[in-house]
Amino acid sequence: MSTNTPIKLTKVQASGSVNIHLITSKKDLDAISEAKDLKKKIAERVGDDELVFSIPSNDGLIIIAKAKTEKEMSYRFQSARALGAKLKKILNAEKAKEATLISTSEKPEDTLAVVEGIVLANYQFLNYKTGDRNKPHSLSQLNVFAKSVSEKDLNEVYAVSRGTFAARDFVNEPPVTLNATSWSKLITELGKETGFKVTVLDKKKIEALRMGGLLGVNKGSVEPPTFNILEYKPKNAKNKKPIVLVGKGVTYDTGGYNVKTVQMAQMKSDMGGGAAVCGAFAAIAASKLPVYVVGLIPATDNRIDGKAIVADDVLTMMSGTKVEVLNTDAEGRLILADALHYAKQYDPELVIDLATLTGAAARVTDYHGIAMCSDKTDTSKLKESGEKVYERLMEFPMWREFHTAIKSDVADIKNIGGAAGGNITAATFLHHFTHYPWIHLDIAGPSFMTSDVDYRVKGGTGVGVRLLYDFIKNSLA
Repeated sequence: MSTNTPIKLTKVQASGSVNIHLITSKKDLDAISEAKDLKKKIAERVGDDELVFSIPSNDGLIIIAKAKTEKEMSYRFQSARALGAKLKKILNAEKAKEATLISTSEKPEDTLAVVEGIVLANYQFLNYKTGDRNKPHSLSQLNVFAKSVSEKDLNEVYAVSRGTFAARDFVNEPPVTLNATSWSKLITELGKETGFKVTVLDKKKIEALRMGGLLGVNKGSVEPPTFNILEYKPKNAKNKKPIVLVGKGVTYDTGGYNVKTVQMAQMKSDMGGGAAVCGAFAAIAASKLPVYVVGLIPATDNRIDGKAIVADDVLTMMSGTKVEVLNTDAEGRLILADALHYAKQYDPELVIDLATLTGAAARVTDYHGIAMCSDKTDTSKLKESGEKVYERLMEFPMWREFHTAIKSDVADIKNIGGAAGGNITAATFLHHFTHYPWIHLDIAGPSFMTSDVDYRVKGGTGVGVRLLYDFIKNSLA
């Protein structure tokens, strides 16, 4: 696992040698003594667009920064995070180890969005870099000088960023070192560090539960599967019935005998849903939110050998449902089906599953958002959180015609539908195993970046962690 952690965040009452002055208008320049000689020149550049103006001095570095002006809340916060990502580049280019962000804004959320952008953009995965290629960023501490921002606010940003970093680390780890068993050990370590309980079911216990989907996908692997149960239940929890978070945990996906012929690289990211659940638990527990949550992560790889399932096989799921497998590369829904059935025993208030499930979803949303389906469960608060953290949700209907598409000629249902609406038929398959309020999130588009985009750095993004945390905090805490 990466030893990388977020930069230290501290509330201070004075400036330092490297100062970032966050402004919202030209008037704010009056209070910046270091900008006195350049005030007119800087003022000419202050408008609706983003502004970053550096002033080198003998005592250090002064940066005047302003986020792009946006009216909509979602874009406003996002422009602030994007500004933070740009500031991170400047600070590291200047080899600054410590910097102070000075803000007079009365809106703490705007200042915190800039802080979040700096922190998230500063992430690195250097486990397998050697020699001169292993170059950690210089920035290790960010001080915040702002009356509207509290120490508690900064601790929360740190906790959520740490959870996001954990999710990114899990996704970025290569399959040669991260299998179901080793991942379960790392989840257990994360639970001990941040304060949530982890129970790991091994293959014998999975067999005893007759989880046919998980066992079926695992048949082609030399590594045994695991079923991970995460629990956080503080004494002051405000909900008696838990919110259950279910995450797809395919540590590597070859496609099975329906082998991926176009793109197999990056398939280590096929456990992004499970990684997000882990990260959300780390953030919730570290922040001590008064909520009762349960996490379920079925974990295995999807590989090929003489025992692997093939198209035309029929699997008996934990629920007793018999599923005709027509495509072994539609494996995520098979392992999630067992987890969703397992969730029934908790009589949950709500179940949310996250999965890098379909290419169809990625083609619709790209990295800009998440494809969502539900069984008429109220999704309004989750959508609000999505807009706030910029992990936006695009909702798709599950019309009855899509249920017809997964009817099987030889079993109860089949694991794929037709050519159209692939992300919807996948959700429809999962819906068969739910009898409680349920929301499905297909994160295939934004889970892995092939290049840096502001604070979403190349590799695993940890998408879902910030979304789940904000939703649970504002719904229950």
